[in-house]
Amino acid sequence: MSRQTTLADSLRRDLTASLVIFLVALPLCLGIALASNAPLISGLISGIIGGIVVGTLSHSQTSVSGPAAGLTAVVSTQIALLGSFESFLMAVALAGLIQVIAGLLRAGFVSMFIPSGVVKGMLTGIGLLLILKQFPYLVGYDIPLGKNISFTELMNQNIFHDLVSLAVVPWHAGAMTIGIFSIILLLIWDRIQLLKGFPIPGPLIVVAVAVAINQLIFVRLGPAWHIRGAGMVQVPVFSSLEALDQIMLFPDFSTLADSKVYVAAITIAIVASLETLLNLEAVDRLDPRQRHSPRSRELFAQGCGNITAGLLGGLPVTSVIVRSSLNINSGGQTKFSAIMNGFLLLGCFLLIPQFLNLIPLACLAGILLVTGCKLASPNLIRQMYQAGRYQFIPYSFTAVTIVVADILTGILTGLATSVSFILYSNMRSPLHRILEKHVGGEIMRIELASQVSFFNRAAIERALLEIPQGGYVVIDARKTDYIDPDVLTMLSEFQNITAPARGIHLSLRGFRKSYDLIDEIQTIDYTAGELQGQLTPDDVIILLREGNKRFRSGILTRGESIQDIQDSLNISNAFVTILSCSDCYMNVESIFDLRPGNACSVQVSGNVIDPEVVTNLEYGCIIANTSLLLVMGHTHCRAIRSSLDQRSIGSGNQGDDSTHLDDVFNQLTESINDASSFPPEANSLPARPDMSYSVNRHHILYSIELILNSSEPIRNRVQEGTLRVAGALYHDDSGYVELFDEYNTAGQ
Repeated sequence: MSRQTTLADSLRRDLTASLVIFLVALPLCLGIALASNAPLISGLISGIIGGIVVGTLSHSQTSVSGPAAGLTAVVSTQIALLGSFESFLMAVALAGLIQVIAGLLRAGFVSMFIPSGVVKGMLTGIGLLLILKQFPYLVGYDIPLGKNISFTELMNQNIFHDLVSLAVVPWHAGAMTIGIFSIILLLIWDRIQLLKGFPIPGPLIVVAVAVAINQLIFVRLGPAWHIRGAGMVQVPVFSSLEALDQIMLFPDFSTLADSKVYVAAITIAIVASLETLLNLEAVDRLDPRQRHSPRSRELFAQGCGNITAGLLGGLPVTSVIVRSSLNINSGGQTKFSAIMNGFLLLGCFLLIPQFLNLIPLACLAGILLVTGCKLASPNLIRQMYQAGRYQFIPYSFTAVTIVVADILTGILTGLATSVSFILYSNMRSPLHRILEKHVGGEIMRIELASQVSFFNRAAIERALLEIPQGGYVVIDARKTDYIDPDVLTMLSEFQNITAPARGIHLSLRGFRKSYDLIDEIQTIDYTAGELQGQLTPDDVIILLREGNKRFRSGILTRGESIQDIQDSLNISNAFVTILSCSDCYMNVESIFDLRPGNACSVQVSGNVIDPEVVTNLEYGCIIANTSLLLVMGHTHCRAIRSSLDQRSIGSGNQGDDSTHLDDVFNQLTESINDASSFPPEANSLPARPDMSYSVNRHHILYSIELILNSSEPIRNRVQEGTLRVAGALYHDDSGYVELFDEYNTAGQ
């Protein structure tokens, strides 16, 4: 029963949506044919085919197809070039055949490479164009029905002249009243939940009320109020089917020998396919259920529609955003609404065209104007602006060009802008440049991206030219999957000619054997055993600060590889011993951007000192001969917070069966008791409102004191000045390591 109710509700929504689409599609089909310099009937034929043929074959549940305003310039141009509408129909049929082949070859994947900014820009541009096109109709100003408006035409005293003239010419009271009433009713309809759930959609109510007001009320108020003539829908009325057959046109098959027909067919196929794929992408974004429409299947369906349109005398068909978005806004659930729209166009055109001519254009203009405002919503514009210039500029270029020129030019402009940004980005960031501070000086490390193309050559060459005379540089290709041959040639010339001539010490790392660039190390890294003894505690502290800065910025240079692990096994290259808490989620190598083996790491819960911990620290400081011992706590230490919680509730240790936990809590209690007398540092981070920060900081210094009191070898090295003991606090939230000023604690 529930399933039957759902199907019935879906069918009801599709039927009402199809009525709304049909009422809007009628004048649009006529207007697009007029703007294309084609017979008016060809626009209606395309609307019928787009609904019935394409709607049936398509797997999109929300897209509506028909003649497209974006193709008017292409259609009118090709008709003029071919010399007759019959020759143009032949080109349309061939274009459909090309689309069918493209669909069978699954060429719809092309839409995946269209940036979202271009799609959203197209929506906004069409929305703005709708507002401009419909406003004169809204106030009853007489302009040619459905003319394809561009800003260029507006500047040539067309619609722009008419819009300006609206300030000086009389407005039609009846049209203006119906137009404003339609907008207000639609806005109210969208905001009141009871009306939104009404079985009949708002746009259909608008049309019905507008017809009733004009025919029952305004007709009695005289010409100033009664809407007639150009202010009404104008569908051709035929007395018989024979009369209809006499005005229909069919393709001229003799033009198959004309090469211009094939050029026109290719042009129409490319433009129609591009517009369809973009519209389909936009419609899927508007779909509340976020369904995915198969692109290649849509190309196949559109191709079949265009073959039919060409054979029966229609204009090219595409997926059209205005009718598709109107379908969604009117509650359409499945493609049945698009199919019914086609049948309604066919039936009303053949049976009751005179009744359709009772609909004022002002109410349809109100419906389209509200649709345009939804497409070009301020929220979307704000969202794209906040996304940054790489999104906003292609988006705005697309929207503005659609208004200034036409839809096709706008799409191509947006794509060109997006491509230029991609090229610019590739030229700027095919590499990471990190200036490393070493004992013997500074080394520039250049890490190549995963894909290095020809477009990256300029950026890499510029980075190499900026290396100073006699400088040190390491080019790291370990993360690179592909390098363009031109880039490899440039690197080879730099290695063999430029670098030796300028006295530059070049090291290569990670290049494949097939690149003919042999890995060559000319610089001695500070992690090598020969330099370990040259590192003073101050040097180590500087290295740790720089490494933590890279860690926080997201640029790590010490990526662990099998070669790094082998080097750490062969060479004793540790220069720091670090005692850290076992529940810190980040390892010390990452925090300080260290290679494997750079640090002797000891971890224990709460940095609690016992004989076993001291023994491990002595191994690092004495056996590995490190010059710095760093005792590092962290802000989210659970041992400290648990000890504070126990103290606050006045309970004793809860570790009756765990002597080790008792020792942990007992030692932390000493730091808690003395934390209130611990003076905050003037140059530390701002004082924390919670007690745990003070306890944590005090416990670090307390642990240092215990280490020095417990280990004579460590104490002797500190007194000799060959070892420094430092305290640090790792901030889990930000990744910042706060190094205390009390580095040398021997005198405390």
